Amino acid sequence: MGSTGTRQLSTADARRAEVLATAARVFAARGYYGTSTTEVAKGAGISQSYLYRLFPDKEALFVAVVEDCGRLIRDRLAGAVVEVGSARPADVLDAMGDAYAHLIADRDDLLRVLMHANCAASEPAIKTAVQGMYARLVEYVRSASGAPDELIQGFFATGFLCNVVVSIGATDVDAPWTRTLLAGVRHY
Repeated sequence: MGSTGTRQLSTADARRAEVLATAARVFAARGYYGTSTTEVAKGAGISQSYLYRLFPDKEALFVAVVEDCGRLIRDRLAGAVVEVGSARPADVLDAMGDAYAHLIADRDDLLRVLMHANCAASEPAIKTAVQGMYARLVEYVRSASGAPDELIQGFFATGFLCNVVVSIGATDVDAPWTRTLLAGVRHY
């Protein structure tokens, strides 16, 4: 750790993080099945052989992207918890919900990777990664908010609804069905 208390990434760690960010954008566009490692390597400006030194195969790369998405979500939720200024479970959940709504608005690649990951969960390693991501997020929300299971379930249900309405552009359609789905749901 440096004198500021932040961890300095090695060159290899920094390059791996850059590749993960590029892979998230590439996978977001066409999903797990529609994306080749050649496209990821080209997008990252590296050779395919170097990509395979970082990740043994496409599945391992996608799993790492899913895990990174989970980390990004948790980091954003944790930031909201620090700033909320209240220990009331409803206030903490509200702050985390607002942070998540901003995150998926700002990072459409993250949102699309989440949607693609759910669809690719028929692959055992991806299913395990997605389950692990949600398990960690649910347990984080539980511990950070102190909320009962019913509120935590509602928090995630609303988050999943947000994923769908944002991904299909429902916020751009003024119709009875969109007003019903968007009632009381934050979006940016």
